[in-house]
Amino acid sequence: MKQFYQTYKNHYKALIYLGVPIVIGQIGQIIMGFADTLMIGHHSTQELGAASFVNNMFTMAIIFSTGFSYGLTPVVGHLFGNNEADAIGRTLKNSLLANSLVAVLLTVIMSFLYLHIESLGQPQELIHLIKPYYIVLLVSLLFILLFNGFKQFADGITDTRTSMWILLSGNLLNIIGNYILIYGKLGLPEMGLLGAGISTLFSRILMCIAFVIVFFYFKRYRPYRDGFKRSGFNLSDFKKLNSLGWPIAFQMGMETASFSLSAIMIGWIGTVALAAHQVMLSISQIGFMMYYGMGAAVAVRVSNFQGKGDIHNVRHTASAGFQLIMVMAVFVSIPLYLLRNELGGWFTDDEGVGITVAGLILPFILYQFGDGLQITFANALRGISEVRSMMLVAFIAYFIISLPLGYFFAFTLDWGTVGVWMAFPFGLTSAGIMFYYQFRKKTRKS
Repeated sequence: MKQFYQTYKNHYKALIYLGVPIVIGQIGQIIMGFADTLMIGHHSTQELGAASFVNNMFTMAIIFSTGFSYGLTPVVGHLFGNNEADAIGRTLKNSLLANSLVAVLLTVIMSFLYLHIESLGQPQELIHLIKPYYIVLLVSLLFILLFNGFKQFADGITDTRTSMWILLSGNLLNIIGNYILIYGKLGLPEMGLLGAGISTLFSRILMCIAFVIVFFYFKRYRPYRDGFKRSGFNLSDFKKLNSLGWPIAFQMGMETASFSLSAIMIGWIGTVALAAHQVMLSISQIGFMMYYGMGAAVAVRVSNFQGKGDIHNVRHTASAGFQLIMVMAVFVSIPLYLLRNELGGWFTDDEGVGITVAGLILPFILYQFGDGLQITFANALRGISEVRSMMLVAFIAYFIISLPLGYFFAFTLDWGTVGVWMAFPFGLTSAGIMFYYQFRKKTRKS
């Protein structure tokens, strides 16, 4: 045991140093999601159901766009390992252009979905709540993508604290704005769900502006700022970012789609089921965001070692990352299981929602191992720039395994909402196993 610890000790320390600020930033987002769901749920169960549907649709777009921006991290990580500051600044500029174009594309796609919302089988009493909230979140997509560009650049140069502070500040402002606008405080009208959307939009705009100010005026970023200003847009960087970004975007997008499209199936069951699904998604973000924070640290460390040609430490970094994430999974799962009968009551006074939430905790706990496994090795593959195979793995795991099983369990076996959630362990674990073997294969070849 002592020898095992000595093997991984330095990797644990480095990953914790890099990963904890990312995790804290992610926890800030979790708190924001909890606050949104708590305040909306106590305002009205119908608004909670409407928020569930819209947030699921936009989570799919946001995770897809975040995945695309992740293509910048291994590029910056390699360049940082070789002290190429000018090239990092140039790559960031091209990344912001690529992210902006993706934002335009996603806005067009989400606008098309908006025009067909009434054809998606959602409860009719929610449509008048869904539409205005949807439009406000649609406007925020560009600012999310620009913020992500700066964040992945900062993470790649091992500065994970700047984005942490910006995220925490933005999330705090969002929570305050939610309280004021949802309930109509400080003389403003009571806007309910729409107020939550407006608060989210303004917080995303301000976080983007904050990162722009930090980049152009803080001393630490001067070497990269010089490269950013001197360089122009170039096809070589643009192609490289696209070749890395799109496979990651589709991999993460398909994973999220297995949850988001499941919301449509749950909407067929009813408003209470949809509200419980939203509560559970908020709870599940605790694990996902924390694991992905540590996974992002794995990607940065792996890309640094890959840039130096140190395959031995590439492998050890991935193993250490998985071990840390499994420890995190245990600490997440135990209290949630013990509090399973109280969790629903934190978000809404509806007794039916609380009972449904309690029944969903078991499938949630079952997929923690698979979620940690797929997050670790998806990020390890990202770190070594081996991303093309990730799309096929995601398609098999989430579209061939998870979604069909969700329909089968829920409607053929008549397990209802629990059936939809029971499919997630199968999809996530199969993805994790395939990513693991792909990583071992690629690093063994090296």
